[in-house]
Amino acid sequence: MKEVDTKLLERFKEGIWSKVPHLDEQGHKVINATPLVNLTEDLKECAKSVFKLNLSDKDLSIYGKFDSKLPTGSIKVRPAVHIMYNAIMAGHLKSGQTVIEATSGNFGIALGQLSKLGLTVVALVSRKLQEGVFKELRNEKIRIMDLDMDICPAPGMKDNPNVLAAKATAANIRSQLVELGFDPVPFDNASKEIESLLAAQDIINLAKFLAKIYGLFCPEQYDNQQNIEVHRTITAPEIDQQLHEEGKSLGDYQVVCSFGTGGTSGGISKYISEKYGKKSVHVVFPPAGQDVAGIRTKDKASGLTLFQPDIYAGQYEIDFEQAKHLLKFFVDKGYDIGESSALALYAVIQMANFGSVGNFVVIIADGIDKYRKHLEEMSKNQKRTQITLQEAASQIDNYDKIIWVHTQYTPKEEGVEIIAKSLGVDKSKIVVPKARTIGELLQTQQIPEELNKELNGSKGKSLLVCMAGNTSLMAVNVLASKGVVTESLTGGITNLPEGRGRNPGDYIKAATE
Repeated sequence: MKEVDTKLLERFKEGIWSKVPHLDEQGHKVINATPLVNLTEDLKECAKSVFKLNLSDKDLSIYGKFDSKLPTGSIKVRPAVHIMYNAIMAGHLKSGQTVIEATSGNFGIALGQLSKLGLTVVALVSRKLQEGVFKELRNEKIRIMDLDMDICPAPGMKDNPNVLAAKATAANIRSQLVELGFDPVPFDNASKEIESLLAAQDIINLAKFLAKIYGLFCPEQYDNQQNIEVHRTITAPEIDQQLHEEGKSLGDYQVVCSFGTGGTSGGISKYISEKYGKKSVHVVFPPAGQDVAGIRTKDKASGLTLFQPDIYAGQYEIDFEQAKHLLKFFVDKGYDIGESSALALYAVIQMANFGSVGNFVVIIADGIDKYRKHLEEMSKNQKRTQITLQEAASQIDNYDKIIWVHTQYTPKEEGVEIIAKSLGVDKSKIVVPKARTIGELLQTQQIPEELNKELNGSKGKSLLVCMAGNTSLMAVNVLASKGVVTESLTGGITNLPEGRGRNPGDYIKAATE
């Protein structure tokens, strides 16, 4: 049994534990509960005014569970705090230690509370994060390692590791570790294992591996069963407790939430199953090619340990291009909701519109502050940013050029042919800038001269294509902020009919410049 750092435990309880939801000393009641707010009338008003849907005659009761009111502003503080508490109690986490984790934002921000207790927090993140998320990570004094890739495997690439790309990314990580004060020798000694993880874009296990070779602590949020347990033992009973205070029961409600790691959906599902013997949790995802802050598309969720579709009542892919209008409506009304919460609320509107009536609790996982700039940009620029293949092909003559955008990969000749054939254009209309040019665009938020030349055309609009639709959407948003009109092809090259189901290595290669 490892010795417990009692001084750290005392400071943790006083500075962090006392401020988050937890059971009282008797273990019967949750204290510090977040607000459970009746949203029924406002959601009906939104449906009518924004989406022209009349739900006034629907028998609905809709509550929002506002975890955006938690310290650090998101639901992720629940598992972060409980994992840290258990680690301290088990003697695995002590004063002066470093904590490392792969994060899409909110969990890392939650871990940032530990920096106030003298612990160092290192977050492995992707450049795709919104500016507001990076700002909050820095505000929490978190040391950031930007890996310039997603924290989940790209579609198909897991089975086609590319040594050149992995080596380049490994060199970047090594450099950042040295800048953060780490000895490069353990990294160099394990370079083959690290490059293998990077080739698979497996940043989740990279965080675990770096923790192992450097003697750091990794919460392992994506695999840690405590992530589920905190929602089974605290979040769900907390909601039930609040409903009981109004003479109601969680057993009579459907719960709707988005998917990040699977902790919320898994824990609440287990509580309802154990207490009420039913499935009542509905999980929502954005469709492939759409990037919604902090959550995953269904294909990226399917490889995660805590993804348990058998225990859910339903799974839905919800269009964020529509949900963002709901986001603006609720933010304008003064509600503190983020992008993923808007997706979940819009799902309830869709469920109600297509016949599902009854009672719903929607998990408001985080607030708007991190995404406010993005919301303002969306409000200013109502022009479309994403477009489907069918729509793009039908108006292909309206584009000056089709431009490939990615920071690590470039299409082979066959890849160019796939794009051309799918869109019905000549290959000469497709432009492939250097990967470093796209990297410069996303990193500096300025348009490099090489790209600027390609964007000048008489029609005033170009179509951007990437691997899966994420990089091209980021590029569209950067260009829009400079007054340049482009559109992102939803799903990218891997979603085109000619490329779907094939190994991307057949038509994509690592960029060499």
